[in-house]
Amino acid sequence: MKDIINIGTVNFSPKWGDKAANLKRILEYADIAGKQGVQLLAFPETSLSGYDVEAQDEREERMHRKLAETVPGESSNAVAEAAKKYGMYILFGLPERDKEDPSKVYNAVAVVGPDGIIGTARKIHLPYNENLWADHGSDPFLFDTPWGPIGVGICYDFYCFPEITRCARAMGARLFVNCTAISSAESGGPGGYFGNLSIKYAVANNAMFVATANLCGPDVEGSWFMGGSSIAGPSQHGVEVHYYAGQEFLAPGAEESGLIVGTADLSDVDKVFLTWQWDGGVEKADWKPDNYIRWFQKAKETDFWGKN
Repeated sequence: MKDIINIGTVNFSPKWGDKAANLKRILEYADIAGKQGVQLLAFPETSLSGYDVEAQDEREERMHRKLAETVPGESSNAVAEAAKKYGMYILFGLPERDKEDPSKVYNAVAVVGPDGIIGTARKIHLPYNENLWADHGSDPFLFDTPWGPIGVGICYDFYCFPEITRCARAMGARLFVNCTAISSAESGGPGGYFGNLSIKYAVANNAMFVATANLCGPDVEGSWFMGGSSIAGPSQHGVEVHYYAGQEFLAPGAEESGLIVGTADLSDVDKVFLTWQWDGGVEKADWKPDNYIRWFQKAKETDFWGKN
Protein backbone atom coordinates (compact mmCIF):
# COMPACT_ATOMS: atom_id res chain seq x y z
CA MET A 1 0.00 0.00 0.00
CA LYS A 2 1.29 3.45 -0.91
CA ASP A 3 1.79 6.14 1.74
CA ILE A 4 2.65 9.37 -0.10
CA ILE A 5 -0.15 11.14 -1.97
CA ASN A 6 -0.34 14.48 -3.76
CA ILE A 7 -3.74 16.03 -2.97
CA GLY A 8 -5.50 18.97 -4.59
CA THR A 9 -8.52 20.78 -3.16
CA VAL A 10 -10.32 23.62 -4.90
CA ASN A 11 -11.83 26.82 -3.55
CA PHE A 12 -14.61 26.92 -6.14
CA SER A 13 -17.15 29.65 -6.84
CA PRO A 14 -19.83 28.10 -9.07
CA LYS A 15 -22.17 30.01 -11.31
CA TRP A 16 -25.59 29.24 -9.83
CA GLY A 17 -27.73 27.08 -12.10
CA ASP A 18 -25.21 27.01 -14.97
CA LYS A 19 -24.07 23.42 -15.16
CA ALA A 20 -22.23 23.83 -18.47
CA ALA A 21 -20.13 26.76 -17.22
CA ASN A 22 -19.29 24.99 -13.96
CA LEU A 23 -18.35 21.73 -15.68
CA LYS A 24 -16.07 23.65 -18.03
CA ARG A 25 -14.19 25.12 -15.07
CA ILE A 26 -14.07 21.79 -13.21
CA LEU A 27 -12.40 20.26 -16.27
CA GLU A 28 -9.96 23.16 -16.56
CA TYR A 29 -8.99 22.79 -12.89
CA ALA A 30 -8.56 19.06 -13.47
CA ASP A 31 -6.25 19.76 -16.39
CA ILE A 32 -4.12 22.15 -14.34
CA ALA A 33 -4.05 19.77 -11.37
CA GLY A 34 -3.14 16.82 -13.54
CA LYS A 35 -0.18 18.69 -15.00
CA GLN A 36 0.98 19.43 -11.45
CA GLY A 37 0.99 15.75 -10.53
CA VAL A 38 -2.11 15.79 -8.33
CA GLN A 39 -3.27 12.24 -7.60
CA LEU A 40 -6.53 13.06 -5.84
CA LEU A 41 -8.51 16.22 -6.63
CA ALA A 42 -11.53 17.32 -4.59
CA PHE A 43 -14.18 19.91 -5.50
CA PRO A 44 -16.83 21.19 -3.08
CA GLU A 45 -20.42 20.20 -2.43
CA THR A 46 -22.77 21.27 -5.29
CA SER A 47 -19.85 22.55 -7.35
CA LEU A 48 -21.62 21.53 -10.56
CA SER A 49 -24.80 23.50 -9.79
CA GLY A 50 -24.30 26.05 -7.02
CA TYR A 51 -25.68 25.63 -3.53
CA ASP A 52 -28.46 28.08 -2.62
CA VAL A 53 -32.10 26.97 -2.70
CA GLU A 54 -34.70 29.27 -4.23
CA ALA A 55 -37.36 29.63 -1.56
CA GLN A 56 -40.33 30.41 -3.77
CA ASP A 57 -40.44 27.45 -6.18
CA GLU A 58 -42.28 24.15 -5.90
CA ARG A 59 -40.11 21.09 -5.23
CA GLU A 60 -39.91 19.74 -8.79
CA GLU A 61 -39.25 23.25 -10.15
CA ARG A 62 -36.20 23.84 -7.99
CA MET A 63 -32.94 24.27 -9.85
CA HIS A 64 -31.17 21.27 -8.32
CA ARG A 65 -33.90 18.84 -9.28
CA LYS A 66 -34.15 20.25 -12.81
CA LEU A 67 -30.36 19.98 -13.33
CA ALA A 68 -29.92 16.63 -11.59
CA GLU A 69 -28.33 13.86 -13.61
CA THR A 70 -27.54 10.22 -13.05
CA VAL A 71 -24.06 8.88 -12.39
CA PRO A 72 -22.84 7.70 -14.84
CA GLY A 73 -24.10 10.68 -16.79
CA GLU A 74 -22.93 13.51 -19.01
CA SER A 75 -20.90 15.39 -16.39
CA SER A 76 -19.42 12.42 -14.56
CA ASN A 77 -18.41 10.83 -17.88
CA ALA A 78 -16.59 14.02 -18.88
CA VAL A 79 -14.77 14.24 -15.56
CA ALA A 80 -13.92 10.54 -15.77
CA GLU A 81 -12.13 11.20 -19.06
CA ALA A 82 -9.93 13.78 -17.32
CA ALA A 83 -9.26 11.35 -14.47
CA LYS A 84 -8.23 8.67 -16.93
CA LYS A 85 -5.98 11.07 -18.85
CA TYR A 86 -4.01 12.03 -15.74
CA GLY A 87 -4.34 8.81 -13.75
CA MET A 88 -5.98 10.54 -10.81
CA TYR A 89 -9.07 10.42 -8.63
CA ILE A 90 -11.54 13.32 -8.85
CA LEU A 91 -14.48 14.10 -6.55
CA PHE A 92 -17.09 16.77 -7.29
CA GLY A 93 -20.45 17.73 -5.83
CA LEU A 94 -23.65 17.58 -7.89
CA PRO A 95 -27.39 16.93 -7.62
CA GLU A 96 -27.65 13.23 -8.50
CA ARG A 97 -30.80 11.63 -9.85
CA ASP A 98 -31.20 8.06 -8.71
CA LYS A 99 -31.00 5.88 -11.82
CA GLU A 100 -33.06 3.17 -10.11
CA ASP A 101 -35.74 5.57 -8.80
CA PRO A 102 -35.80 8.82 -10.84
CA SER A 103 -38.16 10.42 -8.33
CA LYS A 104 -35.22 10.72 -5.92
CA VAL A 105 -32.49 13.34 -6.14
CA TYR A 106 -29.50 13.43 -3.79
CA ASN A 107 -27.01 16.03 -2.70
CA ALA A 108 -24.12 13.88 -3.83
CA VAL A 109 -20.42 13.72 -4.58
CA ALA A 110 -19.41 11.79 -7.68
CA VAL A 111 -16.14 9.87 -7.39
CA VAL A 112 -14.21 8.93 -10.51
CA GLY A 113 -10.79 7.38 -10.93
CA PRO A 114 -8.20 6.29 -13.47
CA ASP A 115 -10.37 3.31 -14.41
CA GLY A 116 -13.65 5.18 -14.68
CA ILE A 117 -16.64 6.05 -12.51
CA ILE A 118 -16.51 4.59 -9.00
CA GLY A 119 -19.80 5.77 -7.50
CA THR A 120 -21.41 8.51 -5.41
CA ALA A 121 -21.48 9.58 -1.80
CA ARG A 122 -25.02 10.74 -0.96
CA LYS A 123 -25.51 13.27 1.81
CA ILE A 124 -27.23 11.58 4.74
CA HIS A 125 -28.22 14.57 6.89
CA LEU A 126 -29.87 17.58 5.23
CA PRO A 127 -29.68 20.95 7.04
CA TYR A 128 -31.32 24.28 6.28
CA ASN A 129 -33.36 24.19 3.05
CA GLU A 130 -31.62 21.21 1.45
CA ASN A 131 -34.60 18.95 2.14
CA LEU A 132 -36.65 21.20 -0.15
CA TRP A 133 -34.90 19.54 -3.09
CA ALA A 134 -32.80 16.60 -1.86
CA ASP A 135 -33.61 13.13 -0.58
CA HIS A 136 -31.62 11.57 2.26
CA GLY A 137 -28.76 9.20 1.60
CA SER A 138 -28.28 6.32 4.00
CA ASP A 139 -24.73 4.96 4.08
CA PRO A 140 -21.14 6.18 4.52
CA PHE A 141 -19.09 6.00 1.34
CA LEU A 142 -15.52 4.72 0.95
CA PHE A 143 -13.60 3.81 -2.18
CA ASP A 144 -10.49 1.71 -2.68
CA THR A 145 -7.21 3.24 -3.90
CA PRO A 146 -3.50 2.34 -3.90
CA TRP A 147 -3.36 4.30 -0.58
CA GLY A 148 -6.03 2.13 0.98
CA PRO A 149 -9.71 3.04 1.43
CA ILE A 150 -10.60 6.74 1.39
CA GLY A 151 -13.73 8.06 3.09
CA VAL A 152 -16.00 10.76 1.70
CA GLY A 153 -18.44 13.01 3.55
CA ILE A 154 -20.49 16.05 2.66
CA CYS A 155 -20.44 19.12 4.93
CA TYR A 156 -23.03 18.67 7.73
CA ASP A 157 -22.40 14.92 7.68
CA PHE A 158 -18.75 15.60 8.46
CA TYR A 159 -19.04 18.48 10.92
CA CYS A 160 -21.90 17.26 13.11
CA PHE A 161 -21.89 13.46 12.91
CA PRO A 162 -18.47 12.13 13.98
CA GLU A 163 -19.79 8.59 13.65
CA ILE A 164 -19.10 8.91 9.91
CA THR A 165 -15.38 9.70 10.15
CA ARG A 166 -14.98 7.16 12.95
CA CYS A 167 -16.62 4.50 10.79
CA ALA A 168 -14.30 5.34 7.89
CA ARG A 169 -11.24 5.11 10.13
CA ALA A 170 -12.41 1.80 11.56
CA MET A 171 -12.68 0.53 7.97
CA GLY A 172 -9.04 1.42 7.38
CA ALA A 173 -9.23 4.94 5.90
CA ARG A 174 -6.24 7.15 6.63
CA LEU A 175 -7.65 9.98 4.51
CA PHE A 176 -11.14 11.47 4.58
CA VAL A 177 -12.41 13.93 1.96
CA ASN A 178 -14.85 16.60 3.17
CA CYS A 179 -16.70 18.15 0.22
CA THR A 180 -18.47 21.11 1.77
CA ALA A 181 -20.44 24.32 1.30
CA ILE A 182 -19.87 25.99 4.65
CA SER A 183 -20.79 29.66 4.82
CA SER A 184 -19.92 32.49 7.14
CA ALA A 185 -21.98 33.32 10.20
CA GLU A 186 -22.92 36.61 8.54
CA SER A 187 -24.90 34.73 5.87
CA GLY A 188 -26.68 32.51 8.35
CA GLY A 189 -24.23 29.59 8.32
CA PRO A 190 -22.38 28.06 11.25
CA GLY A 191 -19.24 30.05 10.62
CA GLY A 192 -15.63 29.04 10.46
CA TYR A 193 -15.04 28.56 14.18
CA PHE A 194 -17.22 25.46 14.31
CA GLY A 195 -15.79 24.14 11.04
CA ASN A 196 -12.20 24.56 12.19
CA LEU A 197 -12.92 22.75 15.45
CA SER A 198 -14.57 19.88 13.57
CA ILE A 199 -11.62 19.38 11.23
CA LYS A 200 -9.13 19.38 14.09
CA TYR A 201 -11.23 17.00 16.14
CA ALA A 202 -11.58 14.54 13.25
CA VAL A 203 -7.83 14.61 12.58
CA ALA A 204 -6.74 14.30 16.20
CA ASN A 205 -9.33 11.86 17.47
CA ASN A 206 -9.21 9.51 14.49
CA ALA A 207 -5.52 9.78 13.61
CA MET A 208 -6.35 10.56 9.99
CA PHE A 209 -5.87 13.20 7.31
CA VAL A 210 -8.77 15.40 6.21
CA ALA A 211 -8.88 17.09 2.81
CA THR A 212 -11.56 19.80 2.67
CA ALA A 213 -12.89 21.44 -0.50
CA ASN A 214 -15.23 24.40 0.06
CA LEU A 215 -17.21 26.81 -2.07
CA CYS A 216 -16.10 30.41 -1.97
CA GLY A 217 -17.76 33.76 -2.50
CA PRO A 218 -21.42 34.74 -2.88
CA ASP A 219 -24.35 32.62 -4.00
CA VAL A 220 -27.72 33.63 -5.41
CA GLU A 221 -29.82 33.71 -2.21
CA GLY A 222 -27.29 35.59 -0.08
CA SER A 223 -24.94 32.89 1.17
CA TRP A 224 -21.28 33.81 1.44
CA PHE A 225 -18.95 30.82 1.35
CA MET A 226 -15.65 31.02 3.18
CA GLY A 227 -13.32 28.96 1.04
CA GLY A 228 -10.66 27.65 3.38
CA SER A 229 -10.05 24.51 1.36
CA SER A 230 -7.21 22.66 3.04
CA ILE A 231 -5.30 19.47 3.76
CA ALA A 232 -4.92 18.85 7.48
CA GLY A 233 -3.38 15.93 9.31
CA PRO A 234 -1.44 14.65 12.29
CA SER A 235 1.65 16.56 13.37
CA GLN A 236 5.00 15.25 14.52
CA HIS A 237 4.21 17.07 17.79
CA GLY A 238 1.83 14.75 19.61
CA VAL A 239 -1.82 15.72 19.31
CA GLU A 240 -1.27 18.91 17.32
CA VAL A 241 -2.97 19.27 13.94
CA HIS A 242 -0.88 20.52 11.03
CA TYR A 243 -2.18 22.20 7.87
CA TYR A 244 -0.11 20.74 5.05
CA ALA A 245 -1.76 23.04 2.50
CA GLY A 246 -4.43 25.71 2.45
CA GLN A 247 -5.74 27.71 5.39
CA GLU A 248 -8.22 27.47 8.20
CA PHE A 249 -11.67 28.92 7.64
CA LEU A 250 -11.76 32.71 8.16
CA ALA A 251 -8.01 33.15 7.64
CA PRO A 252 -7.13 36.26 5.60
CA GLY A 253 -7.56 35.51 1.90
CA ALA A 254 -8.99 32.04 2.53
CA GLU A 255 -12.13 32.80 0.51
CA GLU A 256 -10.34 33.45 -2.80
CA SER A 257 -10.76 31.02 -5.71
CA GLY A 258 -7.95 28.65 -6.52
CA LEU A 259 -6.30 25.25 -6.43
CA ILE A 260 -4.51 24.20 -3.24
CA VAL A 261 -1.98 21.38 -3.56
CA GLY A 262 -0.21 19.53 -0.77
CA THR A 263 1.61 16.27 -0.20
CA ALA A 264 0.58 14.00 2.66
CA ASP A 265 2.51 11.10 4.15
CA LEU A 266 -0.35 8.91 5.30
CA SER A 267 2.02 6.75 7.36
CA ASP A 268 2.14 9.63 9.85
CA VAL A 269 -1.19 8.44 11.24
CA ASP A 270 0.73 5.56 12.87
CA LYS A 271 2.81 7.95 14.98
CA VAL A 272 0.13 9.73 17.00
CA PHE A 273 -0.64 8.87 20.59
CA LEU A 274 -4.15 7.50 19.93
CA THR A 275 -2.87 4.70 17.70
CA TRP A 276 -3.69 2.12 20.36
CA GLN A 277 -7.38 2.76 19.72
CA TRP A 278 -6.96 0.50 16.69
CA ASP A 279 -4.09 -1.84 17.70
CA GLY A 280 -4.47 -5.58 18.07
CA GLY A 281 -7.58 -6.17 16.04
CA VAL A 282 -11.16 -5.69 17.14
CA GLU A 283 -10.77 -8.08 20.08
CA LYS A 284 -7.88 -6.16 21.67
CA ALA A 285 -8.28 -2.58 20.46
CA ASP A 286 -9.77 0.13 22.67
CA TRP A 287 -12.45 0.71 20.01
CA LYS A 288 -15.43 -1.48 21.02
CA PRO A 289 -18.14 -1.47 18.32
CA ASP A 290 -20.28 -4.14 19.97
CA ASN A 291 -20.64 -1.92 23.03
CA TYR A 292 -21.62 1.10 20.96
CA ILE A 293 -24.24 -0.83 19.01
CA ARG A 294 -25.80 -1.91 22.29
CA TRP A 295 -25.65 1.60 23.79
CA PHE A 296 -27.25 3.30 20.80
CA GLN A 297 -29.97 0.69 20.54
CA LYS A 298 -30.78 1.34 24.19
CA ALA A 299 -30.76 5.11 23.60
CA LYS A 300 -33.13 4.68 20.68
CA GLU A 301 -35.65 3.00 22.94
CA THR A 302 -35.78 5.70 25.64
CA ASP A 303 -38.69 8.13 26.02
CA PHE A 304 -36.37 11.02 25.09
CA TRP A 305 -37.55 10.65 21.50
CA GLY A 306 -41.17 10.99 22.45
CA LYS A 307 -40.48 14.37 23.97
CA ASN A 308 -38.81 15.93 20.91
